[in-house]
Amino acid sequence: MKLPTAERADIGLLLEGTFPYISGGVSSWVNQVIRAFPEYSFALVFIGSQPEDYGNAKYDLPDNVVHLETHYLCASQPAPQARKIPGNAEMLGKAEKMHDYFRKPGQHPEGLQLFFELARELGCNGRLAHDEFLYSQEAWEIVKRGYRRFCTDPSFVDYFWTVRSMHTPVWMLAEVAERFIPVRAYHTVSTGYAGLLGALLKQKTGRPLILSEHGIYTKERKIDLYHAQWIKDNRNIFQHDPGEIAYFRQLWIRFFQALGLICYEAADDIVALYEVNRQRQIEDGAIPERTQNIPNGIDIARFAPLREQRPAAIPPVMCLIGRVVPIKDVKTFIRAMRPVVNRLPGAQGWIAGPEDEDPAYAEECRNLVESLGLKDNVRFLGFRNMTELLPQIGLVVLSSISEALPLVILEGFAAGVPAVSTNVGSCRQLIYGLDEADRALGAAGRIVGIADPQALAEASLELLNDREAWAAASQAGIRRVEAYYTQDMMFAHYRALYQKALTWPESVSS
Repeated sequence: MKLPTAERADIGLLLEGTFPYISGGVSSWVNQVIRAFPEYSFALVFIGSQPEDYGNAKYDLPDNVVHLETHYLCASQPAPQARKIPGNAEMLGKAEKMHDYFRKPGQHPEGLQLFFELARELGCNGRLAHDEFLYSQEAWEIVKRGYRRFCTDPSFVDYFWTVRSMHTPVWMLAEVAERFIPVRAYHTVSTGYAGLLGALLKQKTGRPLILSEHGIYTKERKIDLYHAQWIKDNRNIFQHDPGEIAYFRQLWIRFFQALGLICYEAADDIVALYEVNRQRQIEDGAIPERTQNIPNGIDIARFAPLREQRPAAIPPVMCLIGRVVPIKDVKTFIRAMRPVVNRLPGAQGWIAGPEDEDPAYAEECRNLVESLGLKDNVRFLGFRNMTELLPQIGLVVLSSISEALPLVILEGFAAGVPAVSTNVGSCRQLIYGLDEADRALGAAGRIVGIADPQALAEASLELLNDREAWAAASQAGIRRVEAYYTQDMMFAHYRALYQKALTWPESVSS
């Protein structure tokens, strides 16, 4: 696909690992929002790991996407020419102090101000260029001091390369910010690297920055980092404390927490999908007055006709709709199918989502199906069109260990399909309601605990085997999605945010 280019645009959309190269979830939301505002032109920055981790684009670009550029943080990049330099002691000293502050940001809010001061010096012509970090004597001394003061892992080599790999993307993103086309406002769909780019662009141009978080990025990265196999732990059996997180794991967690703080400080408007996440943003450093909730919304007109396509009997089909990755805990769904099939032999468990993000985990899931004797009952469908899928299933099932406000539950409700979900994100709110008026609409399914296949099975069987209970849940879901989660409601909120940002005075600077 030839990437479109332009000299300027209305909105710069900053995307990490999502649209247009990853399908479903946040990417579907991005596609939905861009198409909702044809009057605005969008310039997209896609930030990924390395090119081979992504195939072709999963979405056709809307006509109002006038610019798209891709940047890969782990791709091999030409390093600055190696040369012995003393280093700018003043700038590197401030950088060392900033890192000290970020170890306890609540006690040292000045760390954020130091970051934005240093950000102006990150370019090739600045006083804190990439080669200063890589080759200067002063930077080498700072790395050695950091190891001696803080590192509890015995390997200095691993500490050195962890620090290098962790910080190199900062300079890469500073270069992206330097070259990015002029836009009137920035919108990042996460903190992390996209949020850092948003902060750098805000600092450079003074244009407004909107942050939308579907999940809490730092929380999700923390979950990923707890399970990451690539993070070293070189302690021997005598040094190892089972109750202590390995140092490099802690280091990466603190790094992403710092990126979150930087983005929260730079953002003019901070959006969460629901109240619990808004409170988490504040707890993590967001300024309360800048935060608000805007729930996801769906196109009711697209899904409502599917209700008429449903068979008279409840299809004994439980469908997990999502990526085959550990955070979706697909294994718990598969394990739940064993007791379901024991009591309802014709039951089917469908897994509708791409398997290419974590092939090793997908293979483990397939092996688990074999070992539980469920080959005839559990099917891996790959990515499927929701309008084709929903009339064929009896329940939308989420076994995730983390979610935000899942569109698949809302889409299922609009099509008349109840949901069974783990108690994560906003799922309890979606199924049982938020306040008294919402709860009066009824339960649109069932909530169970995390990693409890027996509870997931029991809740699913309760609905699949009871036509009256299933119909009540179906009607509750229809009423709730039509009352609170339409895309028109969501678009109205974002239209107000965009109008506010696009009328930002030209004279405003950071």
